[in-house]
Amino acid sequence: MRNPMGRAEFIALIAMMFATIAFSIDAMLPALPEIGAELSPDDVNRAQLILTSFVLGMGIGTFVTGPLSDAFGRKPVIVAGSVIYILAALAAWRSSTLEVVLAARVVQGLGAAAPRVVALAIMRDLYTGRIMARMMSIAMMIFTIFPAFAPMMGAGIIALTGWRGIFLAFVLFSVISISWMLIRLPEPLPVSARRPFRVPLLMDAARQMFTHPTVRLSIIVQMLCMGTLFTMLTMVQPVYDVIFDRAESFPFWFGAVALVSGSASILNAAIVVRVGMRHMVTWSLAAQIVLTAAMLVLTALPLPETLAFGLFVCWQATVFFMAGTTLGNLNAIAMEPMGHIAGMAASVIGAFATVGAAAIAAPVGLLFDGSLLPLALGLLTMCSIAFVLMLRMGRLEARLTA
Repeated sequence: MRNPMGRAEFIALIAMMFATIAFSIDAMLPALPEIGAELSPDDVNRAQLILTSFVLGMGIGTFVTGPLSDAFGRKPVIVAGSVIYILAALAAWRSSTLEVVLAARVVQGLGAAAPRVVALAIMRDLYTGRIMARMMSIAMMIFTIFPAFAPMMGAGIIALTGWRGIFLAFVLFSVISISWMLIRLPEPLPVSARRPFRVPLLMDAARQMFTHPTVRLSIIVQMLCMGTLFTMLTMVQPVYDVIFDRAESFPFWFGAVALVSGSASILNAAIVVRVGMRHMVTWSLAAQIVLTAAMLVLTALPLPETLAFGLFVCWQATVFFMAGTTLGNLNAIAMEPMGHIAGMAASVIGAFATVGAAAIAAPVGLLFDGSLLPLALGLLTMCSIAFVLMLRMGRLEARLTA
Protein backbone atom coordinates (compact mmCIF):
# COMPACT_ATOMS: atom_id res chain seq x y z
CA MET A 1 0.00 0.00 0.00
CA ARG A 2 1.26 3.50 -0.83
CA ASN A 3 1.76 5.86 2.11
CA PRO A 4 0.29 9.31 1.29
CA MET A 5 2.36 10.87 4.09
CA GLY A 6 5.82 12.17 3.22
CA ARG A 7 8.68 10.19 4.69
CA ALA A 8 9.72 12.96 7.08
CA GLU A 9 6.18 13.27 8.46
CA PHE A 10 5.83 9.48 8.72
CA ILE A 11 9.11 9.15 10.61
CA ALA A 12 8.05 11.92 12.99
CA LEU A 13 4.72 10.16 13.67
CA ILE A 14 6.40 6.80 14.31
CA ALA A 15 9.00 8.42 16.57
CA MET A 16 6.21 10.09 18.57
CA MET A 17 4.49 6.73 19.05
CA PHE A 18 7.78 5.20 20.18
CA ALA A 19 8.33 8.13 22.55
CA THR A 20 5.08 7.40 24.43
CA ILE A 21 6.99 4.89 26.58
CA ALA A 22 9.99 7.12 27.32
CA PHE A 23 7.76 10.10 28.14
CA SER A 24 5.54 7.99 30.41
CA ILE A 25 8.52 6.73 32.41
CA ASP A 26 11.19 9.43 32.40
CA ALA A 27 8.89 12.43 32.83
CA MET A 28 7.71 10.87 36.11
CA LEU A 29 11.19 10.81 37.67
CA PRO A 30 11.19 14.40 39.02
CA ALA A 31 7.70 13.86 40.47
CA LEU A 32 8.60 10.92 42.72
CA PRO A 33 9.54 12.95 45.84
CA GLU A 34 6.31 14.97 45.76
CA ILE A 35 4.16 11.91 45.09
CA GLY A 36 5.86 9.98 47.89
CA ALA A 37 5.47 12.87 50.34
CA GLU A 38 1.77 13.37 49.53
CA LEU A 39 0.51 9.81 48.99
CA SER A 40 2.94 7.68 51.00
CA PRO A 41 4.48 9.87 53.72
CA ASP A 42 5.31 6.88 55.94
CA ASP A 43 7.40 5.26 53.19
CA VAL A 44 8.25 7.72 50.42
CA ASN A 45 10.38 5.07 48.73
CA ARG A 46 7.18 3.31 47.56
CA ALA A 47 6.72 6.06 44.98
CA GLN A 48 9.32 4.21 42.87
CA LEU A 49 6.65 1.59 42.13
CA ILE A 50 5.00 4.15 39.84
CA LEU A 51 7.74 3.35 37.31
CA THR A 52 7.79 -0.44 37.59
CA SER A 53 3.98 -0.74 37.65
CA PHE A 54 3.86 1.01 34.28
CA VAL A 55 6.54 -1.30 32.89
CA LEU A 56 4.63 -4.32 34.20
CA GLY A 57 1.47 -3.26 32.37
CA MET A 58 3.45 -2.52 29.22
CA GLY A 59 4.95 -6.01 29.29
CA ILE A 60 1.54 -7.64 29.61
CA GLY A 61 0.19 -5.50 26.78
CA THR A 62 3.12 -6.42 24.54
CA PHE A 63 2.07 -10.07 24.71
CA VAL A 64 -1.21 -9.50 22.85
CA THR A 65 -0.98 -6.14 21.07
CA GLY A 66 0.87 -7.37 17.99
CA PRO A 67 -1.39 -10.36 17.32
CA LEU A 68 -4.48 -8.21 17.95
CA SER A 69 -3.32 -5.71 15.32
CA ASP A 70 -2.82 -8.60 12.87
CA ALA A 71 -6.46 -9.58 13.42
CA PHE A 72 -8.28 -6.25 13.68
CA GLY A 73 -6.02 -3.78 11.89
CA ARG A 74 -3.30 -1.41 13.03
CA LYS A 75 -5.25 1.79 13.64
CA PRO A 76 -8.14 0.29 15.68
CA VAL A 77 -5.69 -1.34 18.09
CA ILE A 78 -3.64 1.84 18.48
CA VAL A 79 -6.79 3.86 19.12
CA ALA A 80 -8.08 1.31 21.65
CA GLY A 81 -4.74 1.24 23.43
CA SER A 82 -4.54 5.03 23.48
CA VAL A 83 -8.06 5.33 24.93
CA ILE A 84 -7.06 2.92 27.71
CA TYR A 85 -3.87 4.94 28.26
CA ILE A 86 -5.80 8.23 28.46
CA LEU A 87 -8.49 6.92 30.84
CA ALA A 88 -5.83 5.45 33.13
CA ALA A 89 -3.90 8.76 33.11
CA LEU A 90 -7.08 10.59 34.11
CA ALA A 91 -7.69 8.07 36.91
CA ALA A 92 -4.16 8.66 38.22
CA TRP A 93 -4.68 12.43 37.96
CA ARG A 94 -7.80 12.22 40.16
CA SER A 95 -6.45 9.62 42.60
CA SER A 96 -6.03 10.27 46.31
CA THR A 97 -4.05 7.15 47.26
CA LEU A 98 -0.83 5.64 45.99
CA GLU A 99 -2.55 2.29 45.46
CA VAL A 100 -4.98 3.84 42.96
CA VAL A 101 -2.09 5.54 41.14
CA LEU A 102 -0.22 2.23 40.92
CA ALA A 103 -3.26 0.39 39.57
CA ALA A 104 -3.83 3.19 37.04
CA ARG A 105 -0.19 3.01 35.98
CA VAL A 106 -0.46 -0.73 35.29
CA VAL A 107 -3.47 -0.05 33.06
CA GLN A 108 -1.71 2.91 31.48
CA GLY A 109 1.26 0.68 30.59
CA LEU A 110 -1.15 -1.85 29.11
CA GLY A 111 -2.53 0.83 26.79
CA ALA A 112 0.91 2.28 25.94
CA ALA A 113 2.03 -1.06 24.52
CA ALA A 114 -0.25 -0.48 21.50
CA PRO A 115 1.45 2.54 19.88
CA ARG A 116 4.91 1.21 20.74
CA VAL A 117 4.46 -2.29 19.29
CA VAL A 118 2.05 -1.58 16.43
CA ALA A 119 4.17 1.33 15.15
CA LEU A 120 6.83 -1.23 14.22
CA ALA A 121 4.26 -3.30 12.37
CA ILE A 122 3.06 -0.23 10.46
CA MET A 123 6.59 0.47 9.31
CA ARG A 124 6.94 -3.12 8.09
CA ASP A 125 3.58 -2.83 6.30
CA LEU A 126 4.54 0.26 4.31
CA TYR A 127 8.28 -0.03 3.72
CA THR A 128 10.80 -2.80 3.08
CA GLY A 129 14.51 -3.38 2.67
CA ARG A 130 17.04 -0.59 2.95
CA ILE A 131 14.43 2.15 2.91
CA MET A 132 12.76 0.64 5.95
CA ALA A 133 16.12 0.16 7.69
CA ARG A 134 17.07 3.78 7.07
CA MET A 135 13.74 5.13 8.28
CA MET A 136 13.82 2.86 11.33
CA SER A 137 17.32 4.12 12.20
CA ILE A 138 16.17 7.75 12.03
CA ALA A 139 13.05 7.03 14.11
CA MET A 140 15.08 5.11 16.71
CA MET A 141 17.64 7.93 16.87
CA ILE A 142 14.84 10.36 17.73
CA PHE A 143 13.49 7.84 20.23
CA THR A 144 16.86 7.46 22.00
CA ILE A 145 17.31 11.24 22.24
CA PHE A 146 13.83 11.87 23.72
CA PRO A 147 14.60 10.42 27.21
CA ALA A 148 17.27 13.09 27.61
CA PHE A 149 14.60 15.78 27.61
CA ALA A 150 11.67 13.96 29.26
CA PRO A 151 12.75 14.64 32.89
CA MET A 152 13.25 18.34 32.08
CA MET A 153 9.78 18.40 30.56
CA GLY A 154 8.43 16.69 33.66
CA ALA A 155 10.19 19.18 35.95
CA GLY A 156 8.75 22.09 33.97
CA ILE A 157 5.23 20.67 34.18
CA ILE A 158 5.59 20.12 37.93
CA ALA A 159 6.78 23.70 38.41
CA LEU A 160 3.68 25.00 36.63
CA THR A 161 0.94 22.60 37.74
CA GLY A 162 2.26 20.22 40.41
CA TRP A 163 2.84 16.49 39.93
CA ARG A 164 -0.73 15.77 38.86
CA GLY A 165 -0.24 17.92 35.79
CA ILE A 166 2.12 15.31 34.35
CA PHE A 167 -0.81 12.93 33.87
CA LEU A 168 -2.71 15.61 31.97
CA ALA A 169 0.40 16.06 29.80
CA PHE A 170 0.24 12.31 29.05
CA VAL A 171 -3.37 12.76 27.94
CA LEU A 172 -2.46 15.67 25.66
CA PHE A 173 0.52 13.79 24.18
CA SER A 174 -1.62 10.76 23.37
CA VAL A 175 -4.49 12.82 21.93
CA ILE A 176 -2.08 14.60 19.58
CA SER A 177 -0.45 11.37 18.37
CA ILE A 178 -3.67 9.44 17.69
CA SER A 179 -5.36 12.46 16.10
CA TRP A 180 -2.37 12.89 13.82
CA MET A 181 -2.50 9.21 12.90
CA LEU A 182 -6.26 9.17 12.30
CA ILE A 183 -6.20 12.26 10.09
CA ARG A 184 -3.08 11.59 8.05
CA LEU A 185 -2.45 7.84 7.92
CA PRO A 186 -4.79 5.39 6.11
CA GLU A 187 -5.16 1.89 7.59
CA PRO A 188 -1.98 0.11 6.42
CA LEU A 189 -3.24 -3.48 6.84
CA PRO A 190 -6.03 -4.44 4.42
CA VAL A 191 -8.75 -6.81 5.58
CA SER A 192 -7.53 -9.47 3.15
CA ALA A 193 -4.13 -9.58 4.89
CA ARG A 194 -5.45 -9.96 8.44
CA ARG A 195 -5.05 -13.12 10.50
CA PRO A 196 -7.43 -14.30 13.23
CA PHE A 197 -6.33 -13.88 16.85
CA ARG A 198 -5.83 -17.27 18.45
CA VAL A 199 -4.59 -17.72 22.00
CA PRO A 200 -3.38 -21.31 21.29
CA LEU A 201 -0.97 -19.89 18.70
CA LEU A 202 0.55 -17.58 21.32
CA MET A 203 0.88 -20.45 23.77
CA ASP A 204 2.50 -22.63 21.12
CA ALA A 205 4.95 -19.84 20.27
CA ALA A 206 5.91 -19.53 23.93
CA ARG A 207 6.37 -23.30 24.20
CA GLN A 208 8.62 -23.41 21.14
CA MET A 209 10.75 -20.55 22.42
CA PHE A 210 11.25 -21.80 25.94
CA THR A 211 12.14 -25.31 24.78
CA HIS A 212 14.85 -23.93 22.49
CA PRO A 213 17.97 -23.56 24.71
CA THR A 214 19.54 -20.55 22.98
CA VAL A 215 16.24 -18.67 22.77
CA ARG A 216 15.42 -19.48 26.39
CA LEU A 217 18.79 -18.23 27.62
CA SER A 218 18.62 -15.06 25.54
CA ILE A 219 15.18 -14.18 26.94
CA ILE A 220 16.40 -14.67 30.52
CA VAL A 221 19.54 -12.60 29.90
CA GLN A 222 17.45 -9.90 28.21
CA MET A 223 15.20 -9.86 31.28
CA LEU A 224 18.23 -9.41 33.56
CA CYS A 225 19.73 -6.65 31.39
CA MET A 226 16.40 -4.83 31.32
CA GLY A 227 16.22 -5.41 35.08
CA THR A 228 19.50 -3.52 35.57
CA LEU A 229 18.19 -0.64 33.46
CA PHE A 230 14.84 -0.44 35.25
CA THR A 231 16.51 -0.74 38.67
CA MET A 232 18.77 2.18 37.87
CA LEU A 233 15.77 4.17 36.61
CA THR A 234 13.77 3.51 39.79
CA MET A 235 16.64 4.45 42.12
CA VAL A 236 18.39 7.21 40.20
CA GLN A 237 16.20 10.11 41.34
CA PRO A 238 16.41 9.18 45.07
CA VAL A 239 20.19 8.82 44.67
CA TYR A 240 20.51 12.34 43.27
CA ASP A 241 18.11 13.72 45.89
CA VAL A 242 18.90 11.86 49.12
CA ILE A 243 22.58 10.96 48.72
CA PHE A 244 23.92 13.92 46.73
CA ASP A 245 21.28 16.63 47.42
CA ARG A 246 20.99 17.48 43.72
CA ALA A 247 17.26 17.04 43.12
CA GLU A 248 16.93 20.41 41.36
CA SER A 249 19.70 19.69 38.83
CA PHE A 250 18.71 16.02 38.37
CA PRO A 251 16.83 16.49 35.05
CA PHE A 252 19.87 18.16 33.49
CA TRP A 253 22.33 15.49 34.66
CA PHE A 254 19.94 12.76 33.53
CA GLY A 255 19.61 14.41 30.14
CA ALA A 256 23.36 14.67 29.69
CA VAL A 257 23.87 11.02 30.63
CA ALA A 258 21.09 9.90 28.28
CA LEU A 259 22.62 11.82 25.36
CA VAL A 260 26.06 10.32 25.96
CA SER A 261 24.67 6.82 26.42
CA GLY A 262 22.74 7.10 23.16
CA SER A 263 26.03 6.57 21.33
CA ALA A 264 25.95 2.91 22.41
CA SER A 265 23.66 2.07 19.51
CA ILE A 266 26.09 3.70 17.08
CA LEU A 267 29.02 1.73 18.52
CA ASN A 268 27.05 -1.51 18.45
CA ALA A 269 26.05 -1.01 14.81
CA ALA A 270 29.67 -0.31 13.89
CA ILE A 271 31.25 -3.43 15.40
CA VAL A 272 28.58 -6.09 16.00
CA VAL A 273 28.94 -7.55 12.49
CA ARG A 274 32.65 -8.00 13.11
CA VAL A 275 32.56 -9.46 16.63
CA GLY A 276 29.13 -11.15 16.71
CA MET A 277 26.05 -10.55 18.85
CA ARG A 278 26.86 -13.07 21.57
CA HIS A 279 30.39 -11.76 22.07
CA MET A 280 29.11 -8.19 22.17
CA VAL A 281 26.66 -9.03 24.93
CA THR A 282 29.17 -11.13 26.89
CA TRP A 283 31.87 -8.45 26.77
CA SER A 284 29.41 -5.71 27.73
CA LEU A 285 28.28 -7.70 30.77
CA ALA A 286 31.88 -8.46 31.77
CA ALA A 287 32.77 -4.76 31.60
CA GLN A 288 29.70 -3.84 33.66
CA ILE A 289 30.56 -6.42 36.32
CA VAL A 290 34.02 -4.87 36.72
CA LEU A 291 32.66 -1.32 36.81
CA THR A 292 29.87 -2.15 39.26
CA ALA A 293 32.25 -4.09 41.54
CA ALA A 294 34.56 -1.07 41.53
CA MET A 295 31.62 1.19 42.38
CA LEU A 296 30.68 -1.15 45.23
CA VAL A 297 34.19 -0.82 46.68
CA LEU A 298 34.24 2.94 46.21
CA THR A 299 30.96 3.37 48.10
CA ALA A 300 32.73 2.12 51.23
CA LEU A 301 35.49 4.77 50.96
CA PRO A 302 35.28 8.28 52.48
CA LEU A 303 35.48 10.10 49.16
CA PRO A 304 34.90 13.84 48.71
CA GLU A 305 31.27 14.51 47.77
CA THR A 306 32.11 16.00 44.38
CA LEU A 307 34.29 13.03 43.41
CA ALA A 308 31.69 10.51 44.65
CA PHE A 309 29.00 12.26 42.60
CA GLY A 310 31.16 12.35 39.49
CA LEU A 311 31.90 8.64 39.81
CA PHE A 312 28.20 7.84 40.17
CA VAL A 313 27.26 9.86 37.07
CA CYS A 314 29.92 8.00 35.07
CA TRP A 315 28.66 4.66 36.38
CA GLN A 316 25.07 5.58 35.57
CA ALA A 317 26.15 6.32 32.00
CA THR A 318 27.82 2.89 31.71
CA VAL A 319 24.61 1.15 32.83
CA PHE A 320 22.56 3.00 30.20
CA PHE A 321 25.34 2.35 27.67
CA MET A 322 25.24 -1.38 28.42
CA ALA A 323 21.53 -1.45 27.61
CA GLY A 324 22.35 -0.10 24.15
CA THR A 325 24.92 -2.80 23.46
CA THR A 326 22.93 -5.75 24.83
CA LEU A 327 19.15 -5.50 24.45
CA GLY A 328 18.96 -5.28 20.66
CA ASN A 329 21.50 -8.06 20.22
CA LEU A 330 19.71 -10.34 22.67
CA ASN A 331 16.43 -9.74 20.88
CA ALA A 332 18.08 -10.64 17.57
CA ILE A 333 19.62 -13.81 19.05
CA ALA A 334 16.22 -14.91 20.32
CA MET A 335 14.47 -14.11 17.03
CA GLU A 336 16.98 -15.82 14.75
CA PRO A 337 15.73 -19.43 15.18
CA MET A 338 12.09 -18.28 15.26
CA GLY A 339 11.67 -16.92 11.73
CA HIS A 340 8.67 -19.18 11.10
CA ILE A 341 6.74 -17.46 13.94
CA ALA A 342 8.45 -14.06 13.89
CA GLY A 343 5.41 -11.96 14.81
CA MET A 344 4.34 -14.16 17.69
CA ALA A 345 7.95 -14.52 18.83
CA ALA A 346 8.44 -10.76 19.01
CA SER A 347 5.39 -10.42 21.28
CA VAL A 348 6.44 -13.31 23.53
CA ILE A 349 10.04 -12.07 23.88
CA GLY A 350 8.98 -8.53 24.68
CA ALA A 351 6.32 -9.61 27.16
CA PHE A 352 8.36 -12.10 29.18
CA ALA A 353 11.51 -9.96 29.28
CA THR A 354 9.66 -6.78 30.27
CA VAL A 355 7.39 -8.33 32.89
CA GLY A 356 10.31 -10.27 34.39
CA ALA A 357 12.48 -7.14 34.49
CA ALA A 358 9.75 -5.17 36.27
CA ALA A 359 9.30 -8.00 38.78
CA ILE A 360 13.04 -7.86 39.53
CA ALA A 361 13.43 -4.07 39.62
CA ALA A 362 10.45 -3.34 41.91
CA PRO A 363 11.66 -5.16 45.06
CA VAL A 364 15.29 -4.13 44.53
CA GLY A 365 14.24 -0.50 44.21
CA LEU A 366 12.35 -0.70 47.50
CA LEU A 367 15.61 -1.64 49.26
CA PHE A 368 16.99 1.89 48.82
CA ASP A 369 18.29 2.96 52.24
CA GLY A 370 20.03 6.24 51.56
CA SER A 371 23.18 4.59 50.21
CA LEU A 372 24.39 3.15 46.90
CA LEU A 373 24.84 -0.33 48.41
CA PRO A 374 21.44 -1.85 47.42
CA LEU A 375 21.71 -0.47 43.87
CA ALA A 376 25.29 -1.66 43.33
CA LEU A 377 24.66 -5.09 44.85
CA GLY A 378 21.47 -5.55 42.83
CA LEU A 379 23.12 -4.65 39.54
CA LEU A 380 26.22 -6.73 40.28
CA THR A 381 24.06 -9.78 40.99
CA MET A 382 21.97 -9.38 37.83
CA CYS A 383 24.98 -8.79 35.58
CA SER A 384 26.89 -11.73 37.09
CA ILE A 385 24.01 -14.16 36.53
CA ALA A 386 23.53 -12.85 32.99
CA PHE A 387 27.26 -13.24 32.26
CA VAL A 388 27.26 -16.87 33.44
CA LEU A 389 24.22 -17.59 31.25
CA MET A 390 25.98 -16.04 28.21
CA LEU A 391 28.98 -18.29 28.82
CA ARG A 392 26.61 -21.23 28.89
CA MET A 393 25.10 -20.05 25.61
CA GLY A 394 28.58 -20.00 24.11
CA ARG A 395 29.20 -23.58 25.19
CA LEU A 396 25.88 -24.65 23.67
CA GLU A 397 26.78 -23.01 20.37
CA ALA A 398 30.19 -24.64 20.37
CA ARG A 399 28.59 -28.04 21.00
CA LEU A 400 26.11 -27.55 18.14
CA THR A 401 28.79 -26.51 15.65
CA ALA A 402 31.31 -29.18 16.68
